Amino acid sequence: MARHAHHEPHGDDLLAAAQATLERSGEQWTAMRANVYAALSGFAKPASAYDIAEALSRSEGRRIAANSIYRILDLFVTANLALRVESANAYVANAHPGCRHDCIFLVCDGCGSTTHFDDDSLTGGLRAAASAAGFEAERPVIEVRGRCADCAAAARTQSGQSTH
Repeated sequence: MARHAHHEPHGDDLLAAAQATLERSGEQWTAMRANVYAALSGFAKPASAYDIAEALSRSEGRRIAANSIYRILDLFVTANLALRVESANAYVANAHPGCRHDCIFLVCDGCGSTTHFDDDSLTGGLRAAASAAGFEAERPVIEVRGRCADCAAAARTQSGQSTH
């Protein structure tokens, strides 16, 4: 696999990396955008605009409309701050916003966890196949649905199969 290591900032460092990336794209890092990104990066699983609106409404003590969140999330996807899990209509914070790759997600149907990874040889092959068919791929997204290791092991245990 054509993979490479990323420095993946966390917490305040991730917020600073997101802010720098957004500002390099010519956009402003507003308080609302900062709050949306902080909320998104705080979710352990992909979050919908409604999940984020609810979290912000609770923390700010006022109602935040999901349509406002959608606009910000669209901007974040365009600027590479967030990745969209198409099949779930949900988003994850990009842990390395300064590095652009096509999206590959492993989505667990058991617990909903989603793992993002990069494999430039796989997505490069997909882009090449699209190009050979006369199609210009703008944003390939690959989603593999199944079960994470924990859910697969739990299912084997429930069915009486050994996990070894």
